[in-house]
Amino acid sequence: MRKRTWIVLLIAAIVVLAAIGIVRRINAQKKADTAVIPSASPLDTAQTRATAEPIQTAGPADVPESEAPDYNDPDAWAYFALGENKDADVFIICPTVDTKSESNSFDLNEKLKSRFIYALDLEKGIFAETGRLYSPYYRQMSINAYRFDESEREKAKAVAYRDVSAAFRWYLDHENGGRPLILAGFSQGGEMCLELLKEYYGDTTEGNALRSKLVAVYALGWTVTEQDIKDYPQIVPAQGELDPGTVISFDCEDGTLTETIIIPAGIKALSINPLNWKTDGTPADRSLNLGAVMDAGAEPIPALCGAYIGSRGELVVTDVRTEDYPPGLDIFPEGAYHLYDYMFFFTNLKQNVADRTAAFFAEGR
Repeated sequence: MRKRTWIVLLIAAIVVLAAIGIVRRINAQKKADTAVIPSASPLDTAQTRATAEPIQTAGPADVPESEAPDYNDPDAWAYFALGENKDADVFIICPTVDTKSESNSFDLNEKLKSRFIYALDLEKGIFAETGRLYSPYYRQMSINAYRFDESEREKAKAVAYRDVSAAFRWYLDHENGGRPLILAGFSQGGEMCLELLKEYYGDTTEGNALRSKLVAVYALGWTVTEQDIKDYPQIVPAQGELDPGTVISFDCEDGTLTETIIIPAGIKALSINPLNWKTDGTPADRSLNLGAVMDAGAEPIPALCGAYIGSRGELVVTDVRTEDYPPGLDIFPEGAYHLYDYMFFFTNLKQNVADRTAAFFAEGR
């Protein structure tokens, strides 16, 4: 079998991390059940620990905040009205790509912005054929912020969300015009989507109007819990393939773990299987997988893997070898497939975005 090198921006989010290192391109030949990973990665995977707990530090010593982005300025947007002749919009939030800053991306320089674009371009193909895309640059939590203690992490998260919220407010006031909307994000981006639901989609005049135009929320690589839906009834986990206004979320593992940062011990994730669109443990055979896509513009790899939902709500990925898909960063244990969450099921997700949006319009919304 011919082998070709693959580069995957290691994307990740809150506690998950960053799309930046170089993993190598997956074997895109016909045998979808094997993938070649180099023995030497730029990321020191030997640092991966058996526990999912990150090393915690007290936090930065009073790092001064930079000025927030001005979302009136087109340069504050990674994507702005990208895609024509679409009946719906997609507000997509970038995952963690900042591996240098002490807490947040207070210096949104051109190099860092290029990382935003690279990470977003990996996800874009899931949504671009269905919606007009908007994505703000924001002072996201850096990978280093995930090593702070809880109080300091919350401060970093608050800075990141303040920007996301400001961008969303600007989008609603100047661009949306009552158009149907998809919220989308992976990892840190997925968490930010849930925060938008909490702030904007509650039982208010505006919240009710926004919910009536909400096609779906793709909060990939993040977790929705019973406590979330109890505290915020507007967060409604998807129950099937087409239900409108619901949250599609899952995080991938190999079936051997008892906890990760995304699904800690004692937490049950309310997940959905993107192959059979079931929320129970019904296995989905790899034949249902329309195609994994491991890099922007790469050819889909049909039938790469199957999946089922495990006892903690994790999405257990079958038919692949754990050693071929390393966690890449030491806040994840071996067997955590977080980096590949949407890549494994790329074409199924793309089809679902189109189908769910068509069903939304068919209801006359």
